[in-house]
Amino acid sequence: MTDDNAVTPFPANWLETLLPRIDFRERHSIDILAPAGLILDCAEDYRMKNDLLFRVAIGLRELPARMQGQTTRPPFDRDRFTFLGRDGDSTLAFGLIGAFWEVDYGLRPCRSVEDFRACANQDVCKMVLSYTLQPLIRGTHRLTTETSVFCPTPATWRRFAPYWYLIRPVSGLIRRRMLAFIRKQAESHITFGAITG
Repeated sequence: MTDDNAVTPFPANWLETLLPRIDFRERHSIDILAPAGLILDCAEDYRMKNDLLFRVAIGLRELPARMQGQTTRPPFDRDRFTFLGRDGDSTLAFGLIGAFWEVDYGLRPCRSVEDFRACANQDVCKMVLSYTLQPLIRGTHRLTTETSVFCPTPATWRRFAPYWYLIRPVSGLIRRRMLAFIRKQAESHITFGAITG
């Protein structure tokens, strides 16, 4: 007999199982003085539209599609990603499938981690946005965010590579600003709790 409410433990390398391999990777870290669970909660709640730089960058990125009438959707944000899983207070991941170099990102439907794993479309890439926590000393944790991309064929690699290197400088800056925002949110909770407690 099984307990339907039992929590299935994640394998130690579950993040590594989300992509067959990693063709492109970007990683940034920040140290945060806050409990692990609170930090990941802040990461999970974060929305890119909170950052003015991101809104400007996305506005410019999507301008051609909007001028051509190819999209009427709200600006791109983390809500377009699929939640892939959270392993307690240690790791968190979101996924996206698409031809990201296209003016409308060429996104494909993906409703679950099972859909993400099963997608075998050779014309699109898979992207994983992950957060991992490493305990340090005196209640501090190192939060690392990593963007990993899998290109299933040489053709998709050639299409994606110029786009990746074009956006990389701005993407890196946005990621660092995101981490700083998450740290501010998490540490302000601790400060506020200490003051009100």
